[in-house]
Amino acid sequence: MKINAFADVSLRAVMVLAAVPEGELLTTQAVADAVGTPYNHVSKALAKLRELGVIAVERGRNGGAQLTASGRRATVGQLLRHLDSRQDPAECQSPNGDCPLITECALRHAMSRAREAFYRELDPVVISSLPHARQMAPVFRSIGLRPDFQEPAARR
Repeated sequence: MKINAFADVSLRAVMVLAAVPEGELLTTQAVADAVGTPYNHVSKALAKLRELGVIAVERGRNGGAQLTASGRRATVGQLLRHLDSRQDPAECQSPNGDCPLITECALRHAMSRAREAFYRELDPVVISSLPHARQMAPVFRSIGLRPDFQEPAARR
């Protein structure tokens, strides 16, 4: 299965925020630089993650984003269900017209079941357990953060 670009950016942003010690804030620009995605895309992703309660945002000169307690417990499957906005995995309906086979289509239902199976497979994967030192240290150095990455408590 392929996830949409918005879900991909959102998951990468959460992974970066999960690697930051609790209480430390990252600006939207720092997250955008860390995940190699334009600021506007990351800004929209962070707004949705805030709406979902995954992150908390502090405004102002020293502001930024950090994971909430529930964000640290969130799983990939849980988040994808909220972030993947495609209602129709087989694109049976479109602005250009619906597929003529849509009325009793077994493929459409099979694709929906497959997507849910994909999410279920990702339900046990806690996002905050994914980042590791070898992966994150170079990313943090590239955005001017400390190179001495600390493994999240769940991975130690």
